[in-house]
Amino acid sequence: MALVPMVEYADAPPEVKAVYDEIMRARGSDWVNNFWKVLAHDPANLRRMWDNVKQVMAPGALDPLVKEMIYVAVSATNNCEYCTYSHTASARKKGMTDAMLGELLAVVGLANETNRLANGYRIDVDAAFRPDA
Repeated sequence: MALVPMVEYADAPPEVKAVYDEIMRARGSDWVNNFWKVLAHDPANLRRMWDNVKQVMAPGALDPLVKEMIYVAVSATNNCEYCTYSHTASARKKGMTDAMLGELLAVVGLANETNRLANGYRIDVDAAFRPDA
């Protein structure tokens, strides 16, 4: 349960409805998910986060599926159940298969394990790995 009640579309002030409308239009949807409804308690923060999402998740050097898969990986590592579900659903819509999800999570698990080992041992970074090498 959220710490604050969700702001439903019918009860939203005009500046929140404007963001909700953009979200629905961008996603080709007739509903706004709970993440945005909770952020709507602070309309300026809602606007800022939506603008960030539009900018960062737009096609660029990385295609949208890769960006969603990275989002899934980080969300799983950060133990954010909401974002893991949300971005897994989005990645699936963009073409991620069950096999891709399994492989992605295997890489995430491996990276977390080797990161902890490298950090624990405080291993010096090889000169060949540094950009100035």
